[in-house]
Amino acid sequence: MSVEMWTAVSSGVVGVASAAAAAWSGRAARRTRRDHRRDDFTVVTDRMEKEIMRQAGRLDELEAAADVQEQRLEGAGVAITYLIDRVRGLTTWIRSAGLEPPTAPPVPERAREFIHHDV
Repeated sequence: MSVEMWTAVSSGVVGVASAAAAAWSGRAARRTRRDHRRDDFTVVTDRMEKEIMRQAGRLDELEAAADVQEQRLEGAGVAITYLIDRVRGLTTWIRSAGLEPPTAPPVPERAREFIHHDV
């Protein structure tokens, strides 16, 4: 190989090396350690936001289910009040006919807290 060839090859190697160094330093200048941390923070906050939205949706579902249960309980309370009033009315009618209604079985302990005698 001649001197000119060595010069051409070495200048090519130097050119490639300087291009690689320029690309690396350009990237290093654009992406600081702080930028990487900011990217990590963004990833974490995005995940947290997604989890918060999932929890909010779950909370909405639970609130809707609680509303349905509350309406069912209210309806059951109205039905129980109606049935107690109906039984009292029938008992009064039987007594007015001169008969005695059959004795009621004892009220279960669990039902006593829900049946108020002032209804």
